[in-house]
Amino acid sequence: MRPEKPAAADHVDTDHIAEAARLERTAGMYPEDTEHLLIQAAAHLELAGARDEATTLYDRLLSPTAPRPAAAPLLIRALKASNLWEYGHEAEARAIIAGVRAAAPRDPAPWVIVAESLEQHDELEQAHETFTEAATLLVPAETQDPPYTTHPLLFGRHRVRRLLGAEHDAWDALADRVSTAQVPLDELHDPKRVWSLGSENPAELRAEIARIQAELGSYRQALSRPFPVAILRWPADELTELLAAYPALASEYPSHEAHLATIESSLRELAASGTPNLGVVTGTVPSYEAFAASEGTPPDQPDLLPQYATTLAARGRATSWPPEAGGQCWCGSGVAYGGCHGVR
Repeated sequence: MRPEKPAAADHVDTDHIAEAARLERTAGMYPEDTEHLLIQAAAHLELAGARDEATTLYDRLLSPTAPRPAAAPLLIRALKASNLWEYGHEAEARAIIAGVRAAAPRDPAPWVIVAESLEQHDELEQAHETFTEAATLLVPAETQDPPYTTHPLLFGRHRVRRLLGAEHDAWDALADRVSTAQVPLDELHDPKRVWSLGSENPAELRAEIARIQAELGSYRQALSRPFPVAILRWPADELTELLAAYPALASEYPSHEAHLATIESSLRELAASGTPNLGVVTGTVPSYEAFAASEGTPPDQPDLLPQYATTLAARGRATSWPPEAGGQCWCGSGVAYGGCHGVR
């Protein structure tokens, strides 16, 4: 969630500042993860009230002279806009938000960030338009199982429509269906709730506390998914190099085709067992060797492979499985998942 307001100028949360500095140092050690780590660092700076420093990090990631082009420039722009608006740069923030909307990203995250920023600043009609544009693009109203990443779009749109007094539509019904909160969304998003907070009636206050606890529970569930349960994938050339350097791992990978088939079958078994938030991480030999060195373990130890996968996922390197409808297969073939490893 975005910070609601900057920290007071005379109070700096040194823990957040220290964590931001640690993440910046780590980014210097792992250039391939710089973007993910600096976005986290900027979030800590925002929470500490150092919003100008957070903007500097966002600009650093978006700079044309950056060592690596930004992998998610629209996400970074959305975060920058939200941050700018919080410390008085409304015009620039609005211009960036307009640009993000015009770009129509296929990732739900930028949409959620800019829509919530508009909502937070009482631009409810604009927030509703933004959420609806995103839902139209990413969540067909007739779908029965929208991707988890789109749930915040549905919930945010439902919330804004309740504030506007709009009647339920198909997307609102879908939001109700996918919500796991113990309290119905209509109750969670009821504008009248704010009045109950000023009540002197103990029963009303207890009811409000129960509603807040339910809402926090749904946020905790989302926040408990920092990275997927990830399975390691080796591109064909990387696997050839790996096995040439470490023949002891050949028993793990009899062939590249078998390796890919095992990944898909393992993911399906995990999904069937009820394991949520599955993903795939892609390994490279130099990265794996660096990880082995950091662990003080020979790279030819099979037990190191799942640890490497978990570390890649924790550093934001995982892609979710299964891919969204029409998305490319996780194997890197460039073919749609439904026509590749997604064939039943």
